[in-house]
Amino acid sequence: MEQNKTKENLVYLSIWFLLLLTPIISMTVRIAGDTEETFSWKEIFISWKILVPFLLVFLIHNYMVAPLLIYKKKKITYAAITICLLAASQLYECSHRPKFHQGPPPFEMERGGKNDMPSDAKAADKQWPEISRRRDGLHHRGPHKPPIMIGQREIISIIVMVLMMGVNLGVKYYFKSRQDAKAMEELEKKSLEQQLEYLKYQINPHFFMNTLNNIHALVDIDPEEAKNSILELSKMMRYVLYEGAKSEVPLQKEIDFLNNYITLMKLRYTDKVKINIDFPEKPVNKMVPPMLLITFVENAFKHGVSYQKESFITAKITTENDTLHFACKNSKASNNSNNTQGGVGLANTRQRLDLIYADNYTLNISDNADTYDVELEIPFLTTQRNNA
Repeated sequence: MEQNKTKENLVYLSIWFLLLLTPIISMTVRIAGDTEETFSWKEIFISWKILVPFLLVFLIHNYMVAPLLIYKKKKITYAAITICLLAASQLYECSHRPKFHQGPPPFEMERGGKNDMPSDAKAADKQWPEISRRRDGLHHRGPHKPPIMIGQREIISIIVMVLMMGVNLGVKYYFKSRQDAKAMEELEKKSLEQQLEYLKYQINPHFFMNTLNNIHALVDIDPEEAKNSILELSKMMRYVLYEGAKSEVPLQKEIDFLNNYITLMKLRYTDKVKINIDFPEKPVNKMVPPMLLITFVENAFKHGVSYQKESFITAKITTENDTLHFACKNSKASNNSNNTQGGVGLANTRQRLDLIYADNYTLNISDNADTYDVELEIPFLTTQRNNA
């Protein structure tokens, strides 16, 4: 907000600096075209004196009146004060009009100057009676001062002040709209972060619930393997606690997390379940959202394994330029009547993808009679942010 205020004041300062500089530029141009004319600060000060009332009106309008309309939406109050301000400025203009006579004496105008006047005033009156009457009338009236009323000069002044106030409001509206847009962007960003945190808090308990169920099953089948699974689970919990709260993690850490989970799941199933994993062996330091891919792998184990017939699960990760390609395919258990697309974990993952990438990702899910296919393409987060 302070930055916008500073920029706004710089705009006003630049405009008024140019206005005050205009008389100097004008006189410099005139002198360049006429070598006999000399530079006169007196004439410049007269021009600046004319600008003083406009500057005062601008300052009052900018710092006291305009905020009533821009920030407080008090339209009637603003209109009333603006009218009073214009009226006060016009009263000042009328009261400071220059005093002047209507012209030189009639004898100078119509007889060519004082040398033509007769030495005898009475003779002059007899010779030019009409001029004498006009002269006497002017001498009786003395200095003439126009009445306080709106004339051409005042109308022009009002128009200039109204335009000045309009420009002032326009500049204020522009900077306020920028300020509002920035505030809205910050609000949306905070809302996005809160939504992502909420989704992650939903994913973590959901994931651990399924994992603990697997360990519970292993305790009855093979207690020794159950101990090993607890060690694998501790590695996964460490990742969730220390990495899951971050907005992005290296892809290699996400791959290690998936390998730990798959290792844990392999302890539970027999050779009837064919598990084929193809993840990059070389360290990959590109950044991805944490715990994004686990949902698809977890659903593959949850809904794709059958104890009555052979089943399979394949998962593959490849990288191309700045894009991550993830593919997961599994057989469908005949006794599984639930559609995995309705799962809480998958629904939350879709929401996370929408919030993080908007339309800049591809998720294709093919729910066939015997197989379930997932293909995901996302840009790495470093690329995503550089393009923003």
